[in-house]
Amino acid sequence: MDFTHDATTTELIEKLEAFMAERILPAEPVFAEQLAASDDPWAWSRTPILRELQAEARDRGLWNLFLPPKHDPDGNGAGLTSLQYAPLAEITGRAIGLAPAVLNCAAPDTGNMETLAMFADEAQKKEWLEPLLAGEIRSAFAMTEPDVASSDATNVETSIVRDGDDYVINGRKWWITGAMNPDCTIFIVMGKTDPSADRHRQQSMILVPRDTPGLEVVRGMHVLGYDDHDHGGHAELRFTDVRVPAANLIGEEGDGFAIAQGRLGPGRIHHCMRSIGVAERAIELMCTRASERVAFGKPLAEQGVIREWIAEARVTVDQLRLLTLFTAWRMDTAGNRAAHGDIQAIKIATPEAVQKILDRAMQVHGGGGLSQDFPLAPAFAGIRTLRFADGPDEVHKAALGKAEIRKHSA
Repeated sequence: MDFTHDATTTELIEKLEAFMAERILPAEPVFAEQLAASDDPWAWSRTPILRELQAEARDRGLWNLFLPPKHDPDGNGAGLTSLQYAPLAEITGRAIGLAPAVLNCAAPDTGNMETLAMFADEAQKKEWLEPLLAGEIRSAFAMTEPDVASSDATNVETSIVRDGDDYVINGRKWWITGAMNPDCTIFIVMGKTDPSADRHRQQSMILVPRDTPGLEVVRGMHVLGYDDHDHGGHAELRFTDVRVPAANLIGEEGDGFAIAQGRLGPGRIHHCMRSIGVAERAIELMCTRASERVAFGKPLAEQGVIREWIAEARVTVDQLRLLTLFTAWRMDTAGNRAAHGDIQAIKIATPEAVQKILDRAMQVHGGGGLSQDFPLAPAFAGIRTLRFADGPDEVHKAALGKAEIRKHSA
């Protein structure tokens, strides 16, 4: 294996780093100010500075970088492999929250676009995938439910019942990221079409437009006190006799669980890639703060414990990067299914390690680390969320441990 960047990746890294330094990082406070002054603080996708930066990203050839070539026959993205995209996703993670949206590489839209690219029919792609790739609309993925342990996707209780030429949907969902944004015009909803089928064939996925009668956005939800309105928030939804055409079903009845697994694999590595960028930003902020602040007669940077924290953070981030690059290489060369254990490994390792780095960076900043004056506190809340998102740590550890035991027992 060779993780040396090829010419295409090197060129894109140079372009993206320049764009970040010249335009995106300086735009962070502008984005916050414009969103706060907006008539609708949930409508982050309409913020003028974001629209301006998105147009510039297209001009610079930095649009839809996430979409792999096998899912991109029409050339809507950059045609990058997972290994090529990895360092670019890391760079976007440094502009906490803003850069992925600028490049149209923000979750949950990336996962939804890959789902549609892999499993939707041509009519569904025309109606929903094309405007998502163009950045004209936003989307949400509705799987998690309040009444069951959604770490086991087979637990979902939302019903999707065939009625003539339609399906009728009833149920509740929560933690539906992006749903508060009025530009979120389409939901991919997972529910049960046949509760009597095999455990992994009971679920299906269906497309539900936002304006469908009976679909109610009940409330926004907070993450450690943050409403996350800067990327569309998280919502609780209620579906009451929601009727959509049968043509809105993605794939066939019973394909939902398999589609979910196909969707979450790339999503997990994208999260880890960006999280490494978050950690790099935290190290940078920690070093700057430690050099500027004096305590007990000398700069914090000369305190032994602070140097230990910074050294440990550097070692940890470099380890995580190598593990993530290896996983990306495995996905490209052996396929997502073969790389499943590697994806679990990075999903276990990355959020917990980055959370520790952020915690120490906050400690170095003192009270400032808890405040709105630095991006560390919201970044901490976001990274803590990843220990649940796309499957909690414990589920991945149990599955990876089981596979390891089976391998050695054989």
